[in-house]
This record gives sequence, structure tokens and C-alpha cells, in this order.
Amino acid sequence: MNPIIRCTLIFVMAVPVFAIAADPNRQAVIVQQSDKLMAEEYRQAVSKIVVLPGASPSSRAVTGSYRKETDGLIDGIDKGGEIGVFRKDIGGIPISFPIPILTVPGMIFGGLSGSIKRQIQDFRDALTEDLAASTESPLSNDALATDVFWRLRDVPGLKPKVFALTTPIPADTDAILYVSFTDSSIEVDGKVATITFTATATLRRLSDGQHLYENQVHYQDSDKLTNWTANEKAAWRDYANYARHYVGREIVAELFERVEVQQTLLPKETDTVSRVKKNDWQGVTRSAMPTLAWSLVLEEGDQQASWAKTVNVADTTYDLEIYDMHQLVYSAKKVAALQHTVELELEKCKTYRWTVRPTYEVAGAPRSGEWMRSNPDAANGNTGKAAAEAAAYIYDFASLEIKCGRR
Repeated sequence: MNPIIRCTLIFVMAVPVFAIAADPNRQAVIVQQSDKLMAEEYRQAVSKIVVLPGASPSSRAVTGSYRKETDGLIDGIDKGGEIGVFRKDIGGIPISFPIPILTVPGMIFGGLSGSIKRQIQDFRDALTEDLAASTESPLSNDALATDVFWRLRDVPGLKPKVFALTTPIPADTDAILYVSFTDSSIEVDGKVATITFTATATLRRLSDGQHLYENQVHYQDSDKLTNWTANEKAAWRDYANYARHYVGREIVAELFERVEVQQTLLPKETDTVSRVKKNDWQGVTRSAMPTLAWSLVLEEGDQQASWAKTVNVADTTYDLEIYDMHQLVYSAKKVAALQHTVELELEKCKTYRWTVRPTYEVAGAPRSGEWMRSNPDAANGNTGKAAAEAAAYIYDFASLEIKCGRR
């Protein structure tokens, strides 16, 4: 096999949504929906929501106190199989959560040479030890639940809480959102390793345990084994942080924020940002506080949402984010123009990646479009190609190089 980078696309999938009667006093009426996003009537009906770290219980009832522990660990091999369930406190509340185990598919593993097998096993064991050594790992269920909770706080009209599994659920709760990392793997092609983590989110009505919505979100990135392990596994640590960042916001977006709209977003030049070789997606500047600009076009046609045909682009607001290799470093919300001047100094001699997303008004509520990406038709945010170069989530955002020296 050639030691080249291989990226397998994994798309965010959602199971069908089930609609229920709006009247809480009536027996639930189940109607299958085809949209991968949660139906708007649910978004408007759910206000008080509790987030729990762990898988949804198999039993139908979820009323009162839910005292069942989370399901057991995902089966691993070799060293990974030794990892147990960790216990810690969140705000004084004890909580149990499983450590996801990185597995190498047996058929792939068995077809490799001895030296590559050892490299893969050493790499896998190092990642497993890293997960087990820190109960603060971004890839734990409690970390994911906390992240989802803080994102839900930004959704207008929601009143979220995050509890441990043994905490009594308030009687006036509308629904419970269970979130957990449910699978993980390393796939190998030559000397390239592709890491995938999968999280599952299940929303259930409290009154009768009815499933309202469930989806799975996958986050995947690829690179050479040597790049994954360089600089004390720096690319792996960045992967873990970005995986939770992407998965947490994707869960919230599909449940309560995003609408499907045919839109085109493109970065633009400004007085302080120039294109590199006429490439719209590569910008360069000498300013540490540059002005970023973009264009938005709502496409016409039969597939466009009916509400979008009446939207005035001039009234649309935007969220803007700037990332470095490791994390989000700058954000601006409700930008009321098609440009924004960064309000803090970015670091010189460094390349950032940035993006925006529009916020529309749909039936009187704010709803968001997709983030601006150079490859908007691909799975949103999980199609990385070179983890050491840029994390999967930011790989196809617009780049911005801050030149060295004076302005």
C-alpha cells in the first residue's frame, strides 16, 4: 500500500424523527418525518430540557429519578480492554462515564506487516492511556454533556440543566437529552491512520418516555502515523478538542438551531485582506486587527425553502469565528453587516482559519444556516485530510495569514 493520506467520508446521520401530538393531555400520535433536523413544532414545544451524560435507557419510562448506571464499555483489544469506568464529580454530583476504546478492525490489522502492527498498537495504546489518565478528557461523556449544555444556553427560549444520572428529574421538565460517545476506531491504510469517534444524542419526552429525536454524529481525521505521534501526540490532542467542539455544536444545531436553506457564502477581499493567487479561500494581511468580509446569496429554485424566498439578506445577522491550530480564538455574534473588523490583535507570523454563518428569522424564531466552507457539500466539519496541518473541523474554512513585521 502507498503511504499516502486517505480520508474516508463519514456523514452525519440521523434516524427518522417522530412527531407527537401538540396537546400534552392527548395520547401520543406517531408520525414519521423525513427531515434529518428536528421538526420545528418540537423546537417550539420543548423549553425545559435536562442533559444527561450517557446512553438513553432501553426502558420506555424515564420519569422521576433515573438511577440506572450507563452501559458498559465498548469492547476493546489488548491494552484498551483493561480500561474501566471512571467516577468523578460535576458540581458535587457523582457521575460515571465510560472511556471510549480505540479499536483496530481485525481484518485490517491482520493484513499488516509486523513492524506496522507494532506502530499501530503502540499508537493505539498511547491514545488509550491518554484517555484513561485524565478524567478531564474532552472525549468523555460528562465533558460532552457539559459542552452541549452550554451551547443549549445560547438557544433562545430554552432552559437547560445538566444532571448526573442519579439526580431526580424536575417534574416540569419537557424532555431529556442523553449524549454519549458510543464508538471509536483507528483505520489504517499503509502508514496512514484515520481516527473516528461517534457520539449519539437521544431526545425523549419526560412524561411518557417517547423518543422525539435521535442522531449520530461522527468526527474523523487522517494523517500519517508519524504525524499523529510527533510533538508528544500534539495532533491527537488537537483532534480530541476539536472532536468535542464539533460534535457538541452539531448535536445542538440539528436539534434546535439549523434550517435547511440553499445558500452560498464566499469570503471577500477588503482594504486589509488580499487574496493569495486570486484564491478566495486564502487571505493574507499585515494587520493584526483585519477587516473580514463575505458575501451571501440565497439561491432560487424549487428546492429552496419557501420562507427563504421572502428573506431580506440585508436584515440577516452573522456569527463569525476565528481558529488557530488548537482552538477557537475569537468570535463575534449577531454581526449586522457583511464584514467585521477584528476587535483584538491576532498574532503575527501565524495562519488562522475563519468562517461565518447566517441567522435567519423563521416563523418568528432565529434559525441558522450552515457555516461558510470551501466544500459545503461534504459532511459538515468532519472530513479532515491532514490532522497535523489543520483539524478536520477547520480544514476547509477560509485561511488568513498574518504577515510578520510592521503593518
